[in-house]
Amino acid sequence: MPVRNAAKSLTRALTVASLSFALLVPAGSAFADAGFRQWVSNFRATAVQSGVSGRVYDAAFRGITDIDPVVLEKARYQPEFTAPAWDYFDNRVHDESVAIGRQMARKWKPWLDRIEQRFGVDRHVLLAIWSMESNYGKILERQDVMRNVVRSLATLGYADSKRSKFARTQLIAALKILQTGDIDESHLTGSWAGAMGHTQFIPTSYQAYAVDMDGNGRRDIWNSIPDALGTAANLLKKNGWQSGRTWGYEVALPPGRKFPAGSLSIDKWQSLGVTRASGKPFRNGSEQAVLKLPGGREGPAFLVIKNFSVIKRYNNADKYAFAVGLLADQIAGYGELVQDWNRPFTKLSFEERQELQKRLSEHGYYSGKFDGKIGEGSKAAIMAFQAQAGLTQDGHPSMEVLKWLRGR
Repeated sequence: MPVRNAAKSLTRALTVASLSFALLVPAGSAFADAGFRQWVSNFRATAVQSGVSGRVYDAAFRGITDIDPVVLEKARYQPEFTAPAWDYFDNRVHDESVAIGRQMARKWKPWLDRIEQRFGVDRHVLLAIWSMESNYGKILERQDVMRNVVRSLATLGYADSKRSKFARTQLIAALKILQTGDIDESHLTGSWAGAMGHTQFIPTSYQAYAVDMDGNGRRDIWNSIPDALGTAANLLKKNGWQSGRTWGYEVALPPGRKFPAGSLSIDKWQSLGVTRASGKPFRNGSEQAVLKLPGGREGPAFLVIKNFSVIKRYNNADKYAFAVGLLADQIAGYGELVQDWNRPFTKLSFEERQELQKRLSEHGYYSGKFDGKIGEGSKAAIMAFQAQAGLTQDGHPSMEVLKWLRGR
């Protein structure tokens, strides 16, 4: 995720994290480290009572003598997501994520064939989840993102009162993963909160759903793409995925009519004037569906069915499930939305968004990566440029702003 533009913002974030931690323990890092080491020593008995061998525990904590301050920073600096729908989807469902998804579909076809046959889960949904969770594995290559899972969870278990119970449960699960031999201490890496591998499973979910798809004797979601995708498919299957069915349909609504909030059969929705936006017929009129408008009445409308709810077992958010479904459909070649998101500006392609970031950087407004993802750093840079150019300071990654930058 792009950081805020300029070093002042990074300093501010680090200061927030430092002050927050200062409220937890008396001043002095030596005291904090001593307290953490004592916690690690005391937690050993809890882990052993839960079935973790003392040898595994000691090996896992060898060299871990202090908390991970980056974990606390990220845990305490989590602004509420209030951006409009188009902002969320533009950063996740775009021409680059679709193109790479199709490349991966060709590259991993033999394994996807096997996974689809075994679990009955649509391969394009699995590819979309892979994209959403780790950008097709690219996140795993970033040292600034990947953390030592044992240290991260121990940090949260010791220093974060809100997540302490969760972190301790996950820490024991992580230690049991080491005990099975699926991965060793040096390669047990994950996000700041302990999500692991290409498809980002927390340790307890790994225990519940991980599979050895490639048959090498280890369930390795960090290095084996078949294992990672097979594990994601297993989660969806065990949570009720309906093979051969879609997640939902983009629909067109008759103007001026109000609709019920609950679940109705698709035949009933049709009787109320709801049709597929593509003009094609629905596949199963007796299927139960719910009407959802993630971007409001002016944006695209959808009838979602059972598989939409199953996707939410991966991440319990409507926007996440919509992004997975829409990206999967585009990877599969079904085309883009008929009714696009209601943006107050002209949309840029992925390459144009990268160009926007590059030009902002050339003019001294932006210092992040040219990744085409418009996060807080990119928005702040756009607003700084708009202020200097005498434009409305909305921070939107628009063609209008790009044209102004091209003219400089």
